[in-house]
Amino acid sequence: MSTEARRASEWTIHGERIVDDSRRAVLSIADVELPDGVRFEQYVLRVPAAAMVVVLDDAERVLMMWRHRFILDRWVWELPGGYLDPDEDPAVCAAREVEEETGWRPRSIEPLVTFQPMVGTIDQANIVYLARGADPTGAAPDVNETERLGWIPLAEIEQHMHEGRIVGAGSVAGLLAVLLRRATGTL
Repeated sequence: MSTEARRASEWTIHGERIVDDSRRAVLSIADVELPDGVRFEQYVLRVPAAAMVVVLDDAERVLMMWRHRFILDRWVWELPGGYLDPDEDPAVCAAREVEEETGWRPRSIEPLVTFQPMVGTIDQANIVYLARGADPTGAAPDVNETERLGWIPLAEIEQHMHEGRIVGAGSVAGLLAVLLRRATGTL
């Protein structure tokens, strides 16, 4: 515990035991106590950071991947992205993932938004970048990552979200950040 005074609403952690530790995730159970004295066990999942990219072209279209997610058993549009390798710069990872997954090389990369997808259970930094333009490399999209690519107009993004075709936290957060910048004139 830090030397800083504990706040009234702060939970006390009495311990944490690892249930499973794999290459891409550590699942543990934490023994926690609420400020009112209630004590219980809470699952905790720690996952390596991920980087995603909103690749935006001059016509205000976003490069997205149409893919099947077996956990949901649904087809969805997603931004390119993936886990950071150990000690990898997030911007380097972001650019690498776009190229590997889509066959397009971003012309520029700038930070857009960083978030945690489920702060009550999961610790995983998600770093979303904005790329302005991309050039085809001639490589085919990764068949393990996408069935097809699409350049989706920003004007259609909200409808895709509303109809459940864009549901992933990274895609939703990144696209909403771009739409906010566009609405405020800072895009």
